Order: sequence, then structure tokens, then C-alpha cells
Amino acid sequence: MSARTRELLGLVPVALVVSAGFAAVLVSRAPAGSGVDDIKAGTLTYGLAFLGLCVFAHLFIRARVPDADPYLFPLAATLAAFGLVVIYRIDPELAREQAQWFVIGLLFFVATVVFLADHSVLERYRYTIAAAGIALLLMPRLPLIGTQENGAFLAVKIGPVQFQPAEFAKIAIVIFLASYLRDTGDVLVRARSTPLGGIQQALFIVVPAALVVLVVVALGLGPAEVVLLAVFVASVAAVLRERPSLKHFGPLLLVWGLAMFMLLFIRDLGSSLMFFGGFLALLYIATARLSLVGIGATMFLGGATYLAGTVGHVQDRIDVWQTPFDPKLLEQTGGSYQIAQGLFAQADGGMFGQGFGQALLQIPGTGTKILPAAHTDLIYAVIVDEVGLFGATGLILVYLLFAARGFKTALVAGDGFSKLLAAGLTAVFALQVFVIVGGVTKVIPLTGVTLPFVSYGGSSIVANMVLLALLLIVSDHARRDRQRLQGGLV
Repeated sequence: MSARTRELLGLVPVALVVSAGFAAVLVSRAPAGSGVDDIKAGTLTYGLAFLGLCVFAHLFIRARVPDADPYLFPLAATLAAFGLVVIYRIDPELAREQAQWFVIGLLFFVATVVFLADHSVLERYRYTIAAAGIALLLMPRLPLIGTQENGAFLAVKIGPVQFQPAEFAKIAIVIFLASYLRDTGDVLVRARSTPLGGIQQALFIVVPAALVVLVVVALGLGPAEVVLLAVFVASVAAVLRERPSLKHFGPLLLVWGLAMFMLLFIRDLGSSLMFFGGFLALLYIATARLSLVGIGATMFLGGATYLAGTVGHVQDRIDVWQTPFDPKLLEQTGGSYQIAQGLFAQADGGMFGQGFGQALLQIPGTGTKILPAAHTDLIYAVIVDEVGLFGATGLILVYLLFAARGFKTALVAGDGFSKLLAAGLTAVFALQVFVIVGGVTKVIPLTGVTLPFVSYGGSSIVANMVLLALLLIVSDHARRDRQRLQGGLV
């Protein structure tokens, strides 16, 4: 069975998800004694329309990138279909708008594949792309167009159009980092001189250990601070022991500064964690050195801890995360009401959920919302409430399968830039899922990051369709080159 045939068969469950999901929602909303014919017609219409769009995309993939991974698009379509059903359950008008954005996302997907036949062209414009990405991150702070929501500057509103620039900036930053680390990754770990002697090696162990003990005793640090300091000092010692060229560590400091800037000025912990986590993943792939990851991770955690104690908005987010059921925070504007209601909704769903359309999202007869931002920030809480932990785990498994195919694409890629690009895009995608799911489940502070392909939002689905297109382009080139090598002389 060919790859494209497997892709086509993978779209059958997508149509079933749409049809069964809309049927469940329509049945829950149908008045008593109503006929079944209207429900059948509605579910068939939604299912066939969505399947038609997916088949169009499949035919386009078959024509333009025939050797691409056969599972990435069906997995993305499954996530989009499930998200459309959940949004329709919350608000049919929002679902109609989301369907329109899915069509626009498909157009961007097609345009990316058509106009970017060879992704290696991106390497020539890496600094231009990096500048564009930084400019996108700054846009929410610009007067007249920048908007603030829940204390964070995430969106830009130009006339009737509102979007989140960070969704597109993540792609630009990954492209730049993949290109830069492809050229400098080996330089970061290459020693400049002969190896150190035995005494010098011992000093690189004894001196950092003594330094950590002195700082801990002098400052009276707590357990968390001690661990951060120990990891940071040990990582720095491991790097300096090989005496690499320090001038190439500029990007590490630049990206760290950019992450701290996002915390300080944009006030969004989730985006900062997503960007810097993706950078650390690329740094490890390019250098295979955990010491560099240790330095970066402790720098981020240390900077975030410092800003949490000095910036009011960041500290408020930490307080809401630690004590969401505090009566004062529950009654406070922009307090812990949102996260507390999300936790209640997940507990209400139990193991198998209450069924589509059965969760209580607003007070009957009044229209007062019980679960704020149910279609965006807390859509995962709605999912757990209605399909339970069992169904939510299935959703997470789909995300894991998508990430696995993305990293598989990075493994089969033949050149360094393609490997780093595919791995970086997949890492940022997976981290975005972790940030929003972790925020809703109280693993980390809740942020305004969207759940890819599932949450309502035009910029999110368009940006992720572009990300999907880039992965398919890389996969097509990698698999085609691999088949050519296997078919040659040995």
C-alpha cells in the first residue's frame, strides 16, 4: 500500500469524528419529540463538507509532495475535526467562524507548498526572518494596535481583524535557529586547545563545588535555589572545561534575553517557555551537550523567579497557580476564578465524561458563564468534562503521534538544516500543547497559549497549517532522497 493511499484511509476516521461528534451535540440539543431526519441531514452535511476539504488537501499533497509523511496530515485533520465539534458544542457561531479559518488555513498551506518548493531557500534569509519574528513579538506592545487581555499583551487588532503574532513568530524563530545552529553547532562544542591535565580537571570539580557551598551558606538559599545553582555551576564548569570559543554563545544569551523580554514586557510566561524550550531542544540536537541545556534552563528559571518577585503581573500569575481556591483570589478581578472553574469542570467529567453537550458551561436562564474562555484557554477543561479523562488521554495520544512523526521526519532528513528545522517545529508544537494542558491542569501557571488545531482562533490554525506544510516539505525531500540512495549502486 502506497503512502498516499494510507493517508487517504487515515481521513476516514476524521469524517467519522465529525459526523459522530455533531450527531451527539445535535441529539443533546434537539427538543423532545423532534424528528431524526434533521439530525441525520445535519451530521451528514458537516461530515461530507469537512471530508471534502480534507480530500482536496490530500489530492494536493499527492500532486505536490507525493513522498511526504502519510500520517501527519490525517493526525492534524483529526485534531481540527475534534476541535470543530467541541467549539460547535460551545457556540455554533464560533464553529462557523472556525470552519472559515480552517479553509483559510488550507489556502496558506497550499501557498506554502507551492511557493516554497525547496525549504533550503530559507537559509539565505535567516536574519531577515529573525528580524520579522522579533518584530511580530513586539507588535502587541505597540500603541493603537496592541491589545491586553488578562494582563498579558498577546493580540494585535487592526480594524476588524485580530490575531496573535506569537503564533507566526514561533515559526520564524525556529527557522533562524535551525539555520544558525546548523553552521555553529559544532563550533560550540569544539575545544580550542589541548585537553586539560589531571590537576586542572580536578580543579574544575572542586572549585565549583566549593563555590556552591559558600553561596548557599552566605545567602541561606532554599532547596529549589540550591538545586538551580548547583545545576547552573556544574553546567558552566562542564562547558568551560573544554574551553570553547565563547563568542558563539551570543545566540544563547540573545534568546534568553528575548524570553526575559517577553516575560517583562509582553507578560506571557507560556510564550516565553515555548520559545526558550524550543531553543534548548534545538541546541541539544545540534550539540548533543546536556551541559548547554542545563545552563539555558537554569538561566530561564532563575530569570523567571527573579521577575516573579519584581513584576506584579508575573507574581499574580504565580499566586493564582499556587492557591487557586483562595477566597480573595477567587473574587479578585483577573484572579483565580478561571483556573478554579477549570479544575472543577475536569473533576466533574470523571473517567468517561458526561457526553457532548452535557457539561454545564453557563447558568440556565441567565446566560452567565460558569467557565470563562471555554472556547480558547479552557477548551481542554471542556473536553475532559464531556469525554472524561479517557477521551482527553486519547486526544493527548494524537498529539504524541503527531510529535513522533515530526521527529521521525527529522531523523530521516539528510542535511543538518532539515533535521533541525523539523525537530524545532515539532518541539515548539509539543511544548505549546504542554503549556496549555499543563496550565489547565495546574502543573504550571495558566497562560493564553492556544491548544493547536483544537482551540478557537484564526491565527492559531493558520500558523499551524503553515507549520504542517513545512514539515511535509521537509519530509518529502528527505524520503525522496532516501529512496534515491536505496535505489542506487551499493
